Amino acid sequence: MRILLGITGGIAAYKAANLIRAFSEAGHEVTVLPTENALRFIGQPTLEALSGHNIDIDMYSDVEKVRHVSLGQDADAIVVAPATAAFLGRLAAGIADDLLMNAILASEAPIFLAPAMHTEMWQNPATRANIQTLEERGIRIMEPASGRLTGEDSGPGRMPEVEEIFDFVLSLGALRGKKVIVTAGGTREPIDAVRYIGNSSSGRMGIEIAKAARDQGADVTLIAANIEAVLPAGIKIEHVSTVDDLEIAMDHPSDILVMAAAVSDFKVEKPYPGKLKRSGSMELTLTATKDLIAAYSANHQNAYCVGFALADNDADLEQVARQKLWDKGLKLVVGNRVSALGTKDTSVLLVENDKASELTGTKQEVAKALVAFISQSVSV
Repeated sequence: MRILLGITGGIAAYKAANLIRAFSEAGHEVTVLPTENALRFIGQPTLEALSGHNIDIDMYSDVEKVRHVSLGQDADAIVVAPATAAFLGRLAAGIADDLLMNAILASEAPIFLAPAMHTEMWQNPATRANIQTLEERGIRIMEPASGRLTGEDSGPGRMPEVEEIFDFVLSLGALRGKKVIVTAGGTREPIDAVRYIGNSSSGRMGIEIAKAARDQGADVTLIAANIEAVLPAGIKIEHVSTVDDLEIAMDHPSDILVMAAAVSDFKVEKPYPGKLKRSGSMELTLTATKDLIAAYSANHQNAYCVGFALADNDADLEQVARQKLWDKGLKLVVGNRVSALGTKDTSVLLVENDKASELTGTKQEVAKALVAFISQSVSV
């Protein structure tokens, strides 16, 4: 594979040296294209020695070869690591102000970005908007790692490790070739034409699980139940609303099913066809909805089915999760408490037949750890 490796001007630029070596040692041809600012952080001789190619970032040298176009057209994949906040903004706006930006805009190759910046910059609304724009265009963007940054700062924004970027680009993750279905969000059961019985699930955990599975090389379908958040690129998305919609959407074979959606336990027996008027009190007759994950587990016995169990704060979480594991014929149940809903960080209990283990961290960190746990279990 011919890989065009862009390097932008951040302190993490030094990590690109090992990324060049990793791609080259795997037999890929690497053309390195640093920005002018990147060369302030890593020397040109180092990049030339590792890649085996001369580096010339001048837009106006070898004009007759139309390098600003041919570099992008000749690439089978474009990787930018690190990708700074400034670069993300220019790419989102389509500003072709240097050789790297011209090459990217002239290419039809898949694009992979590994952002690296301070936490506040990564979380800034402008950066988030640029990420959303780029993902909507099909550009695959790794989530930065969390940890020590420049100076004494610590948090999300570290450039991922070389091995992670390598696997992300080449889809060499532990779930390569696996079909994964993830449900997320919350179902809504109509009362009338405008009202419904629903819940407050944002779908964030399911989204993070789908992204983590995608980054491990899986073929992922995310079934999104009434989710307002931006949905990730590189994943097949199916939108649903009711329990019946969800049942139809998820009724397909898979290697792994992660049932992260909050599914309504009841629905109105006879929804009103129009809009109900306010007229004092009213009665609703509710009927139980179908147990979707139990039915899926019974009908797709080769699938590794993962359920979620939400327990009251004073309940025995392991016992609640283990009971669900047995009742529904699942391989794994992720237990969490009502007190964790809506919090930035989360803590969950992974319950199998013979053991239980705890995961804590942000939803992104927990999702990655959960997918790693599932990957290991599936491969055993």
